[in-house]
Amino acid sequence: MAAAATTIPLPSSLTRSSPSASPLLTTSTPPSTPSSATSTLSPPSPTHSGASPPPPKLKPTLAPATSASSSSATSTLSSSPSSAPSPIPSYSAGAFAPRASTPPTPTIASSSPPGSASSAGRTSSSHPLPLSSCSPTSPALECPRAAPSSPHPPPLTSSVPCRHPPSRSLSLLLRLCPRPRRHGQEEIEDADVWFCIGDDEVPCVRSSIAALSKPLSTLLYGGFAEAQRERISFSHNGISVRGMKAVDVFSRTGRLDEFPPDTVLELLAFANKFCCEGLKSACDAKMASLVRNLDDALLLVEYGLEETAYLLVAACLQVFLRELPRSLSDPDITRLLCTQEGRERLEAADHASFLLYHFLSQVAMEEDMKSNTTVMLLERLVECATPGWQKQLSLHQLGCVMLERGEYKDAQRWFEEAASEGHVYSRIGVARAKFKKGHKYSAYKLASSLIDDFEPVGWMYQERSLYCNGKEKMSDLRVATELDPTLAYPYKYRAIALMENGKVGAAIAEVNKIIGFKVSTDCLELRAWFCLALEDYEGAVQDTRALMTLDPSYLMFHGKLHGDQLIEILQQHGKQWDMADCWMQLYDRWSAVDDIGSLAVVHQMLAKEPANSSLRFRQSLLLLRLNCQKAAMNSLRLARNHSIHDHERLVYEGWILYDTGHRDEALAKAEESISVQRSFEAFFLKAYALADSNLDPTSSSYVIQLLEQANSCASDNLRKGQAHNNMGSIYVDCDMLDEAAECYLKALGIKHTRAHQGLARVYYLKNQKKAAYDEMTKLIEKAKNNASAYEKRSEYCDRDMAKSDLNMATKLDPLRTYPYRYRAAVLMDDNKEEEAIAELSQAIAFKPDLQLLHLRAAFYDSMGDTASTLRDCEAALCLDPSHCDSMDLHNKALGRAGPPST
Repeated sequence: MAAAATTIPLPSSLTRSSPSASPLLTTSTPPSTPSSATSTLSPPSPTHSGASPPPPKLKPTLAPATSASSSSATSTLSSSPSSAPSPIPSYSAGAFAPRASTPPTPTIASSSPPGSASSAGRTSSSHPLPLSSCSPTSPALECPRAAPSSPHPPPLTSSVPCRHPPSRSLSLLLRLCPRPRRHGQEEIEDADVWFCIGDDEVPCVRSSIAALSKPLSTLLYGGFAEAQRERISFSHNGISVRGMKAVDVFSRTGRLDEFPPDTVLELLAFANKFCCEGLKSACDAKMASLVRNLDDALLLVEYGLEETAYLLVAACLQVFLRELPRSLSDPDITRLLCTQEGRERLEAADHASFLLYHFLSQVAMEEDMKSNTTVMLLERLVECATPGWQKQLSLHQLGCVMLERGEYKDAQRWFEEAASEGHVYSRIGVARAKFKKGHKYSAYKLASSLIDDFEPVGWMYQERSLYCNGKEKMSDLRVATELDPTLAYPYKYRAIALMENGKVGAAIAEVNKIIGFKVSTDCLELRAWFCLALEDYEGAVQDTRALMTLDPSYLMFHGKLHGDQLIEILQQHGKQWDMADCWMQLYDRWSAVDDIGSLAVVHQMLAKEPANSSLRFRQSLLLLRLNCQKAAMNSLRLARNHSIHDHERLVYEGWILYDTGHRDEALAKAEESISVQRSFEAFFLKAYALADSNLDPTSSSYVIQLLEQANSCASDNLRKGQAHNNMGSIYVDCDMLDEAAECYLKALGIKHTRAHQGLARVYYLKNQKKAAYDEMTKLIEKAKNNASAYEKRSEYCDRDMAKSDLNMATKLDPLRTYPYRYRAAVLMDDNKEEEAIAELSQAIAFKPDLQLLHLRAAFYDSMGDTASTLRDCEAALCLDPSHCDSMDLHNKALGRAGPPST
């Protein structure tokens, strides 16, 4: 078996480029030292040969820090939130849109403007239009029609544009082009000036036309000859008779309601020529309101740029952003967004900004980090960047992309420029580029200098390990894991080394350490290969199905074999399950709190029933448990899109709204679903959303009634067990312990294993501490993922046993913060202040958590260290500006510090 193990080819995750983490826009003070809170390293990249894993990929990330004298643990968060620029624009309103494979069909019959390619080649798609009207329960924050015209989102109840009756499409308006209204006899009688265009004369009121702008006022009332004439020639001013009549109507009424788009565009050009700001604003708003889809945007953006129409260009850009990432493959759009000329045109319309190009470059990097589109967008980002953190970030990201493309000379140049701007992390980029060029010792010296110059953190040792071998390499990786146990590369390297020595079981145990709290596709693929070495085909299929859930396009065998094909091959060595078998397996694994196993079973069921929205929803729940938010949201969207019943679709839309922070709108969706048809999921969503607040006894009783109504509807035991468990929690909060115990026992009766934790809480509140401890022990024995169970059991035992449980919880999941806070509090009680601070700093170094920062600030305050107290309070307030305890402590420390010296 050992020999077989050594001949297994390495997984593709260790020899190809893995998807990198999203670039991080940090709005704090620029770095002068590297922050330990953010690693610049992410999963492996290609170009590595041999049996050991390749170097981790440099992450295009900026994590600012404070001076070398301050603790690096909180340096990324030390700036005031008020100094941060506004966040990158979001396109989350597209959350309900399915991910179609082709762009939408054009609906505009007219020809494209100059510089815009015809949209005739665009194919049909079933997804909603990017700026189509939102529903009555959609959050006003995401109203696509209101966004371009108002910097502040209107409240839900306000009359936002999407809640007005829909107007005709732009294409229909362009085809119909109604005839302009005729001048009435009264208007002709009021006229005192006639504008001659060709053989036609347009009667106007001189004072009204003059009021449109100062140039027109000067023309009609100044020292020009036209001021003395009743008939003025306008044949050479680029406006038609119909356009001039529209100018007259606007000058009298101030309205554009009746004019077709082509006339409004003519008025827009006229307004620019004669500096008519009011007319231009009205035309701009009118045209912006007509942009409904990608074809409208492509048709009108050229006009908007030519006439510097701010709102029109904004509406077109919003369409492009809502169509990302597909819009970046359209040559017309990339010509505008990616080229220097396009940026200059956007800048003239006041729309070229650092935030826009950072957002676009982030999307491009997530799609294809090596593409020319990504490089061009980053070049535009550098052009928009101001000196300081913006310039540092953009140069560093450009260096990372060049490194990925294998253009090491250019990568080194960009990293050196970023380092010269003060970006310390780019020194590692320089080292990596030199290493790729064959200068290994030079890279090693650069990495060592960073460790010597600043307070060491895990990623520094991980980086230096790439440039050494043998015991020295293993020593650096060991220190990296001690300082930051969330880094995946050291686990993978040690697992590969064990595999090479024929210790397959030990290799699996090593990679299990990271998978236990941080699931990723490359680690799952690695474990799948280890299972193959043991001829554990069922385990290999399970991990492959799980990673395909995380990334349906994942390729194995060095990027040559799709995961689904590997599953098909390996299934020949295992037992075939029908849907009934799958439901039984799902029930067992769900009950065993085996989230990865449950995920694999759901993937197998979806292979048989890909349009099953209920399974997609369960998939999203499992992914949320595994902290895979992006994949979970994608599954939730698919559940919504595959729904064949309105009441199901409304529930999934409600969960999407709830998960994106729109609780009230989610409640509205639940109520709407119940009005269509009573269902378990609708009542459960409503109860869950209502329970997410401080409940009074009346509200608690209502939530319990909703959960009872949910259980009266058809559903399976997996979901009903969750409802009983939630009901028990409400009863506990109402101090109705007997009723709570009854609910938890019902949940346990249908194998909802997590109910052991609720029942333990009931026993503890009844002063039955031993029974509570035993109940949590049962959960630990049954649950495969049991770090939280160890943490919870620590509350029901003495200090020594609690310390043992919390140490186990930290070993299983270093990202759980309660154990660090508990141990620090115990040390503080024992007057071991420095050890208490060190315990908190150890966790803050890789997870700057709000509670950890606040607790350390409180410790510093008790020690009289005002400067450190203020720093940690400011860091905590960066994470949550409304955290009252941190605000109070900050004000207290600020008052003690006195006014700043001048």
